[in-house]
Parts: sequence; structure tokens; C-alpha cells
Amino acid sequence: MLIVLAFVVAGGGAIYERNAWVEKVVLYCAQDQVFAEPILANFTKQTGIQVKPVFDSEAVKTVGLANRLLAEREHPVCDVFWGNEEFRARQLAAAGVFRETNGWAFFGQRSRRLVVNTNRLAMVDYPSSLMELTNSRWRGKLSLAFPLFGTTSTHLNALRLHWGESNWLVWCRALAANQPFIEEGNSHVVQRVARGEALVGLTDSDDIESGRREGLPVAALPLTLELLLIPNTVAVIRDAPHPTAAQKLFEYLQKATVREQLAASAALEADTPATPTLQPDWIALLRDLDRATGQLKEIFRR
Repeated sequence: MLIVLAFVVAGGGAIYERNAWVEKVVLYCAQDQVFAEPILANFTKQTGIQVKPVFDSEAVKTVGLANRLLAEREHPVCDVFWGNEEFRARQLAAAGVFRETNGWAFFGQRSRRLVVNTNRLAMVDYPSSLMELTNSRWRGKLSLAFPLFGTTSTHLNALRLHWGESNWLVWCRALAANQPFIEEGNSHVVQRVARGEALVGLTDSDDIESGRREGLPVAALPLTLELLLIPNTVAVIRDAPHPTAAQKLFEYLQKATVREQLAASAALEADTPATPTLQPDWIALLRDLDRATGQLKEIFRR
């Protein structure tokens, strides 16, 4: 009879099975699965550590994973959080979800952009600012993701501070009155614009580039002070079940080779743009999050 011995060493998350040490790390990942999986496969190949990823849906990214981490704060299941935008990482850090020392870091960036249909819209007709999107010419011709989640939520919260609450509320209400398409996610914005059902959209640079690589008739408009850079983030969870393996993944995701691989797949931008963009007051954004979320929920009702 073959007897297989197996036991867990709590500190490093190693499993002894059939005379081989197998380390594991649990990852909550907001980066798109198609981009993350090759990175994680390379990590396992180089370290022997098996990654157990939990991915989020595009519709609620990154809010779904953030809420799960908050719910598990006292009894963590996750070791490492790979975020795809900054705001929720700062929210989790402020709530004590990450370890106290060297708890989280940025790597790479995407950006919030306006996307246009290049077949249906001449260059002279491109909008030059977000304020223009409330003009009647864009009525029923604008697309954006549901603004309570993901980078759309972060962007609109940042604009609230940039413009001031009263001006922001006027803009949000005028935008909603223009009957935009409210999408499940940013990639849906690009698809809608590519089909010509909308002529302009508010989305992320990686989704636009993915569309371009598919041959879709879309283009990103230049960055402005109304737009936002979006770094990826990586964090180690406080009291992570597998801290040794978590540290190794934490360090790995910050490597230049990972950024280059993500840039090559259009998940990140290759270069940091020189154009000035929004510089949010993150403390103020966190302070006002509940109020701003309530306002967005009332204005952009589904």
C-alpha cells in the first residue's frame, strides 16, 4: 500500500507531498486574467511556488475583491493582492488590511482616456475636454462603464475634488441627462464605440489598445489635466497565511521584466507620459468616498 505523507508548515505555506516541498500563495487579482496568468505561470516556473488566484469580474473590478478583503480582515484567506488601480489599494491600506511595514507598492501604469470611432468621427470633431461631453451633440452617443466600480469610479471621484463638488454635480447630472450607454466594464465601452453605436467613450488605455490590436476603428485621445494615470498595485495582506511565499510574489510582481511583459500585451503602457494629469488628494477622496458614492448612485441609476 502506498502511503502519502502530507502536512502544512504554517509559516511558509509549504506542503510536503510525495517527498517534494510544494509552496503555495493565495492571490486576489484584479488584473485581467488573460494578462495575469502568463505572469503567474512564469513565477511558478522560476520559484516552484504554486499560485492560487482568485479573479474578479470586469463589472465590479476592483471593488469586489476589495470588499472581500475587508470582510476577511480578521481572518485572512488571501496572501497577496494584485490591484489594477490606486484608489482601492489606498482604501485597503487605510483600513489596515495590508501589513504595516512595506505593505504595498505601485508598478507600471495605464491611463484613463477618451476613445473615439475613427471611421465615424473626423479629427476636427473630436471632443477636447470632458466638459464637452455634456453638449447635446453627444446625446445618446457616449459610453462609459458604471461609475460605482473600477477605474471609472476612481476617475469620477478624482474629478469631484478637481472641479469642486457643486461643479462636479452639475457635470454628472448633465452627463446622465445626455443618455449615455452605461456599460458593464471598460472593454464594453471600446466595443460600443467600435460598432459606431457610440462615437466617444470614457475608458482605459489598455482596453483601447486591445481594440486597436484587433483592428477596431478606435483611437485614444491625448492625455489632459482631466484624465488620470492608473498604476497597478501589489500588497501583502496583514497576517497572511503564507508570508514567505507572499513576500516572494510581492517582490516578483515589481520586477522590470513583469512590467515589460504586461506592456507588451497592452495591459500597461510602455512609457510614463510627460503630460500633466490629475493629481488626486487621496486622503480627501477616502474621506468623501461614502458621500460621493451615494451621489453617483443617485445620478447614474440603472
